Amino acid sequence: MTNAAQAYARTSHATSSPREIEAQALLKAARQLQEVQTNWAGPGQALENALLFNRRLWSIFMSAATADENPQPIEVRQKIANIGVFVMKQTVDMQMSPDPAKLKALIDINCNLAAGLAGRA
Repeated sequence: MTNAAQAYARTSHATSSPREIEAQALLKAARQLQEVQTNWAGPGQALENALLFNRRLWSIFMSAATADENPQPIEVRQKIANIGVFVMKQTVDMQMSPDPAKLKALIDINCNLAAGLAGRA
């Protein structure tokens, strides 16, 4: 099991709501990205780890959104998939041309989605 999946599984035992689990995982990813941005010293292992965790988390979301058994309306599933594609493109761009300012979009997406999932949006 991947680190992101393990973290997601550990989080799922701590709370009962799937939406809250997803929100917590998004916030964890956002915190990791924010820490890299705040303490920017150029590309390094902390950046790679944060991007990897975020990418794995979004891979889980995209896989769930495109699963036939997903009960969400197709419009919602499509929006999640589209955001996931954007996140993946931003991640590749960040890896190819590291710039701490580029992390803002990923951090904002995760925080805004987490707020929505937690009912704070």
